[in-house]
Amino acid sequence: MANTGWGVVDFDGHRFQPVCYGTVKTEPGDALAHRIALIADNVGSIAKEYCVQHMSIEDIFFAKNEISAIGVAKVIGAVCYAMYLAGIQVHIYTPMQLKLAITGNGRSDKKAVQEMCRILMGLDKIPRPDHAADALAAAVCFGNTEATMSKFGVKR
Repeated sequence: MANTGWGVVDFDGHRFQPVCYGTVKTEPGDALAHRIALIADNVGSIAKEYCVQHMSIEDIFFAKNEISAIGVAKVIGAVCYAMYLAGIQVHIYTPMQLKLAITGNGRSDKKAVQEMCRILMGLDKIPRPDHAADALAAAVCFGNTEATMSKFGVKR
């Protein structure tokens, strides 16, 4: 939870265009409440600055370290609440959904997801750090999911 990736992506229904991306960094020695608030505040500021309408987040699916998973879950909750207050719709996807939406295979490895994300966004190289690439992948998942649902007339 020390670093949380974020990305802003434009999607016209056919092409993805990364606007900006990065990470919110916190200090592991800081109080948990401070770190959670810092992440939620920073993500909220970024969303406001870029007039974000939808946010996609990767959900926790499996964690070997329960303490770490609980911290991540708290951050997800805080960010969801901040987006709710800002009127931004949040879409949460499992890791398998993300992989399927990006590579067509729900069991793809991280490198395959990042490479396909790079290709779909027309980037020269995989975005770094990994957390930022993961955030861009979540945006691609949302775009692909919404485009598919739209083709079949499914409304949220």
